[in-house]
Amino acid sequence: VQLQASGGGLVQTGDSLRLSCAASGHTFSFLNMGWFRQAPGKEREFVAAIRTSGGSPSYADSVKGRFTISRDNAKNTVYLQMNSLKPEDTAVYYCAAEGGAAWGILLSRNVDYWGQGTQVTVSS
Repeated sequence: VQLQASGGGLVQTGDSLRLSCAASGHTFSFLNMGWFRQAPGKEREFVAAIRTSGGSPSYADSVKGRFTISRDNAKNTVYLQMNSLKPEDTAVYYCAAEGGAAWGILLSRNVDYWGQGTQVTVSS
């Protein structure tokens, strides 16, 4: 599976960004999809995930109410809409995929495939 993330950039506090991740090489609708992020000097952390069907998304507490994950199975793409961005959201954001029937993608050790990362920088 190849995951290609895009949409990062430099924005100001309170702005919005939408990240996209296009998948290829696997039946996309069979993959649970997610987003993680890694800030300088910190471990990679879970941000959001969505099931194969698109239902029951999960979010980290730090982004609940501000970020929305969605997917378009017809376009083999998962999105992360980020609103009300804060400087602490600055990180490299990674797209992630988990195959199979399990719902383990909230933990990085269960991720089967990683994208290359896209930088999000929020200035104060």
